[in-house]
Amino acid sequence: MEPVTHFLTGACIGRAGLNRKTAYATVAAVLAAEAADIDMLWAFAGPVEELKHHRGITHTFLAAPVLAGVVVGGIWLWHSLRERRRARRGAAPNQNARAPVALNLGWLYLSALIAALSHLLLDWTNNYGVRPFFPFNPRWYAGSFVYIVEPVLLALLLMAMIVPWLFGLADSEIGARRKPFRGRGWAIVALTGMVMLWCWRWAEQAQARAMLENIQVTTAPVTRLALEPYPVNPFRWHAILETADLYQTGEIDTHSGEILSNPIRDVIYKPADTLAVEAAKRTSLGQVYLDWGIWAVVRDLGQEPVVAVPPPALAPGRQWTTVEFSDLRFAYSVLGTRGNEGRSPLGGWVYIVDNRDIAAQGMGGREQK
Repeated sequence: MEPVTHFLTGACIGRAGLNRKTAYATVAAVLAAEAADIDMLWAFAGPVEELKHHRGITHTFLAAPVLAGVVVGGIWLWHSLRERRRARRGAAPNQNARAPVALNLGWLYLSALIAALSHLLLDWTNNYGVRPFFPFNPRWYAGSFVYIVEPVLLALLLMAMIVPWLFGLADSEIGARRKPFRGRGWAIVALTGMVMLWCWRWAEQAQARAMLENIQVTTAPVTRLALEPYPVNPFRWHAILETADLYQTGEIDTHSGEILSNPIRDVIYKPADTLAVEAAKRTSLGQVYLDWGIWAVVRDLGQEPVVAVPPPALAPGRQWTTVEFSDLRFAYSVLGTRGNEGRSPLGGWVYIVDNRDIAAQGMGGREQK
């Protein structure tokens, strides 16, 4: 999921009752809930390195306890320095009205660990996937029943933050006594609503799969299929079917029972493996992309340049070729995610010279230096 959902989930985890056990529980949960995405710093090393490391070791069961420990260690250090400053001023410790419970490292670590594990769970629900058992098991797992940006989840989580704050403003206006743990009920409602939404979407996905398996979309035997989610609407699903020679896509509405798939427009024939394609697959981008791209398609586009990255300047007699990498899981239009050039997001490209030498590689409009 995107970062805002992770942060808000951590806040709700802390407010759901853990903040009654230890000081800083909500802070720890918020930080730990997003800590796994520190791997996004690999983006500074280039788009290929970002793809290689994103949702890598930091998104594993092995790393979750470590990330939780780092968060707790940082909070403990900040708390210790703060108390030392208070002692120098002669103030009594633990008299802060905003911290009605004492610091308990055991409960603080549990809060951070639950939040860190929630990051893996949330990321598993969408179609990008995670590798929770890496490096022992490099397989990607994806629930594919929640889109990476889900406005319904955001609304639930924001409600849990905003409504208690509004009630607090109302109480201050009438002079009511300030409640130390406001918002617990709303946080529990939001987290429960999240799980219920997951269950609903899971059931709708299962229904869409059953509908797809009970009709003949294509005449050739289907070797595998996938159902990708849309945001907001739990009844709409993007279907992908694979046969020996082609991919057939379509749209499924579980509410109306409709399956729409044009046998001409929605067919993607498997491209041939040219010499340039074989060379591109051996590049660092090709190896990383084919490891991650469960529904990867690799095309030889000939001398079609990549937008914003000019083709290489070559000596006379030499030729360049663009090889495109895309993943069918993201090759459908959602919230304007398809670029102006009509290519799907999270696509990669390689310039191959004379069907064997790599001249440049990258993703989207960013070149890997």
